[in-house]
Amino acid sequence: MYLSRVCLSRVCLSRVCLSRVCLRAAGVVMQDILVFAGSARTNAFSKKLATSAALSIRRHTPIRARATLIDLADFDAPLFNADLEFLQGVPESMQAIKAMVRSHDGLLIATPEYNGFIPPLLVNLFSWTSRPEPHEPPGLVYQGKPVALAASSPGRLGGVRVIPRLRDAASELGMIPVPGFVTIPNAETAFAADGTLDDEAMARDMDALVNRLLTLCLKIKEKQPKRIRDGEQAPGQNDKTGQNDKTGQTVKQAASSVG
Repeated sequence: MYLSRVCLSRVCLSRVCLSRVCLRAAGVVMQDILVFAGSARTNAFSKKLATSAALSIRRHTPIRARATLIDLADFDAPLFNADLEFLQGVPESMQAIKAMVRSHDGLLIATPEYNGFIPPLLVNLFSWTSRPEPHEPPGLVYQGKPVALAASSPGRLGGVRVIPRLRDAASELGMIPVPGFVTIPNAETAFAADGTLDDEAMARDMDALVNRLLTLCLKIKEKQPKRIRDGEQAPGQNDKTGQNDKTGQTVKQAASSVG
């Protein structure tokens, strides 16, 4: 079943690319954000948090943005194993997500907390999608990609312990975590029927996190050479070596200006 959904994601991906071309021709700068939760469980609190984040992105002004909300339950993959990769390659589902990461300007990840650690689903996702294509370094798809982090929990801490661990993992992959984060405690009662956050202060926190993410995405895009904005080269990638170059420095400078 999930293969058909993967194919559907490819159709959506092509539409994103096509609409980008049209908007660029019209002089409109649109940010595309990939949003997902670190849980495959039906009705997971982190899925509700991802939905509320996507709604915040879509209504944001003045920076215009689209949110692509995906459910990792639709992208099944075996536990990462180098022997399995050697025999069968990277699963098609993980290739589809990798393509979406590459085509979007930034990520927003809503995560549960499992015993204070990153959920296995996210670890497996990062393990598969960071595998290099021929003649590229590992994790290149994530290099210079802004990411916003949020967590939810039925407890009173809201999953706060997982945030620094997920931030470290994202940084190791080359992503740029935006300043701050959102945590949602007592998640059973935190969400309205329309998917928004019930608590006004939490909703403002989410809007502020989204604003920082979109601002960073826009600053990075403005500083990038045209070949990178058009998707011909990843941020920080040298044409021949795949190593960080001056473009990577401009990405870091843009990140340092967002507070």
